[in-house]
Amino acid sequence: MIDINELRINPKQSVHSLENRGDNYDRAISDILKLDADRKKTISELDTLKATRNQVSKNIGVAKNQGQFKDTETKKLVTSMRTLGSRIAKLEKQLSTFEQSILDSRLSLPNFPSIHSPIGSDESENIVIKTHGTAPVFSFSPKHHWEIAAELDIIDFEQGAKIAGSKFFVLKGKGAALQRALITWMLDIHTTVNKYTEIIPPYLVKPTSLLGSGNLPKFGDNIYHDSEDDLWLIPTAEVPLTNLHRDDVLSENDLPLCYVAHTPCFRREKAAAGKETRGIKRVHQFDKVELYKFVVPETSEDELQQLLRNAESICLSLELPYRVVELCTSELSFPASRGYDLEIWAAGDQEWLEVSTCSNCTDFQARRSNIRFKRTANSKPEFLHTLNGSALAIPRVLIAIMENYQQPDGSIRIPDVLQPYTGFDRIG
Repeated sequence: MIDINELRINPKQSVHSLENRGDNYDRAISDILKLDADRKKTISELDTLKATRNQVSKNIGVAKNQGQFKDTETKKLVTSMRTLGSRIAKLEKQLSTFEQSILDSRLSLPNFPSIHSPIGSDESENIVIKTHGTAPVFSFSPKHHWEIAAELDIIDFEQGAKIAGSKFFVLKGKGAALQRALITWMLDIHTTVNKYTEIIPPYLVKPTSLLGSGNLPKFGDNIYHDSEDDLWLIPTAEVPLTNLHRDDVLSENDLPLCYVAHTPCFRREKAAAGKETRGIKRVHQFDKVELYKFVVPETSEDELQQLLRNAESICLSLELPYRVVELCTSELSFPASRGYDLEIWAAGDQEWLEVSTCSNCTDFQARRSNIRFKRTANSKPEFLHTLNGSALAIPRVLIAIMENYQQPDGSIRIPDVLQPYTGFDRIG
């Protein structure tokens, strides 16, 4: 959530900054500032009326004790005080309405893009800042992952559809073992080498958790919801990880806090029929390993670069061609101020697949979740910064392994680093 003081002090700059995301927020910010002015006016009137009430109440008490007031005079004062009380109650209700309206409006605003993020109107203006490795060259025509998976009987799309509908799948045999190996290996790398603390969070969360991470109210239509208990299936581990420290005041000495979690992710993906929907590229349920950091504000840019390197290390170890893309302002996620996509090459599809977005959310999620820190025991609490990134999303890594490591005989060679985890060196 954006600091309202930024809107008060720099309204024009705020509008301009958010316009770089591709939408016009002039009206929204004007409405917030008008409500804020009405709120301040109401507070001022309330303070005056409450001060008057307190003083008159005190005078009545003194006068009654000293026998200065006749009964009729006392009744008049009491009646006027009741009228005053009714006015105060009305203003307090009005104030509550103003504050809720301001909060609701602020929750609809995305984060300010960083001054370092390239300005752009669509993904064509993202900037490729790094490419590592070369695309594999085959002596045969490489196949798509869904063809390979069907021939090797490691993914069953028909059974997935029978059980749960379209955009679900069943991993089988060595396909299931490969996913399990990937997850375990990634967690081992991030906990032992990159020094993240592993978390296994709930997969169902309260609406306040989604509000804190920035998923509600904007993305409610894309998240699965159990209306009876008002619980939501997580679209990413970012949601519960954000809320680990909701309403906490941490010590600067404890920061940065770095967490890693493997979870299933549930999303109501909506895409047109065609190539984008084939196979396991875009599905309703998938597994992901997520990195998350709570840091002091002045270190968040350096921490973002470290987070990106941690995600890159997975691609490097798997020996998959990849590239790093800096996101332009219109392509940033709702809570992000700056972000990078990590994309790996898929030889069968002949395209780059996004497997991670590493984002610096500055104090946006911290404000929504009321997560603060103190530099010293006696200092004033400040909002910290949060960062997140996948390392990595599993289905698209499976796609890249199947398509880049496919062999002339139709088998798949297992990357060297995974073989101790799978117990086999190929699927055939």
